[in-house]
Amino acid sequence: MKNTFYGILFVGIFSLFATLLAELDFFRNLGISSLIIGIVLGIFYANTIKHKFLDFGKSGIIFSTKYILRFGIILYGFRLTLQNLQEVGFGGIFIAFCIVLFTFIFGYFIGVKVLKLDREIAILCSAGSSICGAAAVMATSSVLKNEAYKSAIAVSFVVIFGTIAMFLYPFLYKLGIFDFNPSQMGVYIGATLHEVAHVVGSSNSLGEMVAKDAIIVKMIRVIFLVPFLILLSFWLIKTTFHNKKEKTKIMVPWFAIIFIVVVGFNSFGFLSIKTIETINFVDNFALTMAMTALGMETSFNKFKNIGMKPFYLSLILFVWLTIVGYYLVKFFF
Repeated sequence: MKNTFYGILFVGIFSLFATLLAELDFFRNLGISSLIIGIVLGIFYANTIKHKFLDFGKSGIIFSTKYILRFGIILYGFRLTLQNLQEVGFGGIFIAFCIVLFTFIFGYFIGVKVLKLDREIAILCSAGSSICGAAAVMATSSVLKNEAYKSAIAVSFVVIFGTIAMFLYPFLYKLGIFDFNPSQMGVYIGATLHEVAHVVGSSNSLGEMVAKDAIIVKMIRVIFLVPFLILLSFWLIKTTFHNKKEKTKIMVPWFAIIFIVVVGFNSFGFLSIKTIETINFVDNFALTMAMTALGMETSFNKFKNIGMKPFYLSLILFVWLTIVGYYLVKFFF
């Protein structure tokens, strides 16, 4: 029990440092959130000085990757309301749905069937690209129960290409290559960029009208995280049963269902804006702790046999999102 407490406290200290760093103009301008800084700090610790601490706080670190993560996903629901669905209409919802569904299916097929990539890494990379970046990778990993280094790999490449897109999209829009009106551009950014931070950074540089629709569509993609996790859970059970020929217990991701309940509650507007902002801060810190703990469990030694395939998959998904998203917005919004 004491080891768990010290481990959680240890992760919390690293996460606090990551949160403070994220407030610096350098990181804010790059759209790099505390979640990303946290996992980098965690990986640095794991591959430099961790051996000096042996198993200090290990149970607390594992606790953070599991339970604090789920707590953070639940609190994420306070960022959303059901009214968001109405603001972009059927077109925005349909585009978000298509991006989530077909990007994941395409990514899984390319990753597993074409690149012969590890199945869990393919799922994690595809989930991160199709839904909401690092948060989706972490939520998916809680269903997969995969090794920490696989999640770290997926987060790394999803963040790299999301960051590239964050700067590339406004540049192409200003050049006139993306022939969208402001509302269409907002939907495009929200539907195709990886991280929420990427969407905010990219859309705010193009004006309030672009930012408004971008953030709403992005939040709709986040809402699809819940049915995705539930369907993924049942699909994994089915394929595991088929492959292993043995009975496997169905694990319903209850934290995802509670997430939807929280969104419903938040839609009534019972809480003040200040209270919501406080909850969002706590939520961001909880997710930062989960990412930091993930990094602390990630050793570079396990990366050696993976090669460049996760990079290739993430690159292909980046190109896919850029092109498919463009035509979806053109035809349906």
